[in-house]
Amino acid sequence: MNVGQILTLAANKFPERAALLFEDKKHTFKEFNQRSNQFAQSLLRLGLQKGEKVAVLLYNSNHFVETYLGTAKAGGVFTPINFRLAAEEVLYILDHSDARFFVYGEDFIPLVQSIRSRIAKIEYYLSTGKDPCGRDLHYETLLAESGNDEPNILVSEEDECQLMYTSGTTGKPKGAVITHGNVLWNLFNTIIGREEKEGEVSLVIGPLYHTAALNNHFTLRVALPGTSILIKTFDPGQIMEIIAREQATVISGAPAVFHLLLALPDIEKYDTRSITKCTTGASILPDESKARLLKLFPNIKGIYDVYGCTEASPSVTILKAEDSLRKRESVGPPLPFVQVKVVDEKDREVPVGEVGELICQGPNVMKGYYKDAQATREALKGGWLHTGDLARLDEEGFVYIVDRKKDMIISGGENIYPREIEEVLYRHPKIQEAAVIGAPDPLWGESVKAFVVLKEGAAMSAEEVVEYCKSLLASYKKPKSVEFLAALPRNPSGKVLKTLLRDEH
Repeated sequence: MNVGQILTLAANKFPERAALLFEDKKHTFKEFNQRSNQFAQSLLRLGLQKGEKVAVLLYNSNHFVETYLGTAKAGGVFTPINFRLAAEEVLYILDHSDARFFVYGEDFIPLVQSIRSRIAKIEYYLSTGKDPCGRDLHYETLLAESGNDEPNILVSEEDECQLMYTSGTTGKPKGAVITHGNVLWNLFNTIIGREEKEGEVSLVIGPLYHTAALNNHFTLRVALPGTSILIKTFDPGQIMEIIAREQATVISGAPAVFHLLLALPDIEKYDTRSITKCTTGASILPDESKARLLKLFPNIKGIYDVYGCTEASPSVTILKAEDSLRKRESVGPPLPFVQVKVVDEKDREVPVGEVGELICQGPNVMKGYYKDAQATREALKGGWLHTGDLARLDEEGFVYIVDRKKDMIISGGENIYPREIEEVLYRHPKIQEAAVIGAPDPLWGESVKAFVVLKEGAAMSAEEVVEYCKSLLASYKKPKSVEFLAALPRNPSGKVLKTLLRDEH
């Protein structure tokens, strides 16, 4: 079994069912499969060898998912590039990945042209725009000249499927090598953890170059033949209109997505009764926001909270809807085909309730980092993926993420976990978002600094924030300084860029 076969099976079973909705066009599973086959045949005609990388710089679109599954069928390794990256960062990934094939959209012509003279390894440029530059190949013309038969390429679960570059917030991005087997086992885990059903209509809001959107939100919907509504650019009002018009049943996103939806001034006017499942991940979704979402989507039973990382393809734990209010702040138990442990600095398990690093093991865990043996050894030490996240387990085996290991604050010899303080800040009715870091302190080594985003129209002083925290936390945990921001800096997966906060503030 391989990832490309997922689409083939869906097309054979439900050829006329809507697979994709993108902008004003619908693609059936039959059409989607044929175009993916045409892309696969195009790659093979150009000389793609099994295991070669196919780099892609595209927004969420039918082109993106056609190149993804076409690459999988042809035996290539799909290498999506974050479209928010600067030109130099794109150049680094193109060079580091050793890709010979590069598909890019019309929106990125200026970026590609700015680095073109320094791109050394790309041999074939494929443009999805109407007017390709110079001698670049035209995507639609290439497909029209290729057959739509299933490629006769033997691809197994052990073969590499995706090269997913991490966000690179602490240095150069690393390329996680994800096999076909990794993706398939992640599907099993996520389908069980999110209690997924066949035929759902799902909004794909997150960028597909990220494993959560690609493997959990999109590939899952192909595996359980349903409809994916591909969102190119996020607009809260447009999302609400799409839900009503297309009768979407599943909505997934980082907390920032839901905060923006909830901030719409006339949110109650939209018909949201079709939504029966709401999932989140990447960072904290405050209890207040969960309560508001339960009112916004009256037919959901709770919020599914997914915890994972790129290196795990990505799912590790999922908190089911029925537990979303019972197990506050938890990200759920480990998924069926995943083992987790919470360990100390010497990889010894710590007692229940104590904080340590969360490590995991399972068939969804990556093969390693591309061309980085040392980083692979460190990440997969002892055969376990070291997530770098600090966590604790309760008596029922539910996982609670305390913080990133590198984000822990040590003040006067006391360990302070920013997430604990952030949870308190999120409870305040005037605060929309918050992030906490350790700031250099000449006396204590580090002190607590809070960055706060207030809700629209709210006013609050730094002193009020400090006093509020003091009433709910030990005195040494309260912020020593508070800074108000219009918005928190985030990476494309929705995680707050604390490195940027430290550098700038």
